[in-house]
Amino acid sequence: MVEEARLEAVDSGLVPVSAGWFVLNLSDAAWVENELAGGITILESDEFFLQGRPELTAYEKQLAGFNVRVIQPGQIALYHYETHQQEDFLVVQGECLLLIEEQQRRLRAWDYVHCPPGTAHGFVGAGDGPCVIVGAGNRTNEGEIVRPRSELALSHGAGVEEETTRFPHKRFGPWPLQRPARWAELPWAT
Repeated sequence: MVEEARLEAVDSGLVPVSAGWFVLNLSDAAWVENELAGGITILESDEFFLQGRPELTAYEKQLAGFNVRVIQPGQIALYHYETHQQEDFLVVQGECLLLIEEQQRRLRAWDYVHCPPGTAHGFVGAGDGPCVIVGAGNRTNEGEIVRPRSELALSHGAGVEEETTRFPHKRFGPWPLQRPARWAELPWAT
């Protein structure tokens, strides 16, 4: 029998802190937000997922698995690819630009994106309100997250000048535990 996970409160909501099943409404979930990159839920705690990966930042650990990201117009999800991890995305509200393999596509609600391992991709908030993107990726202790140089991504502020496997912390600054901007406009806020 699988035990129910224990949820604990942090500054911006609840986060699971033990292994097991759980139910968590997005309006109650913990969030981190960054001025440049928007808000991201913390639906799975790095206390028990991806252990033994000290090279990953807390931000990178939370992206593996399942997450919900909120980006406002002009905010970005940094252009990158995983060498051994597939990622999939579903836009459920708003609009964004998908930057993928040096191409640009406009996405709107209910557009789905599949990225096999090695597919360079990133997002830029567009439209006039928040864009909500549900992301899922398979977990692996193999491979790296690579941020390749991309003229397209750089033109949108979502790229790096030189290819790297490190996260550009100085550029992004802190990720405080707080809800995304324009919270009242999000579907779970009612």
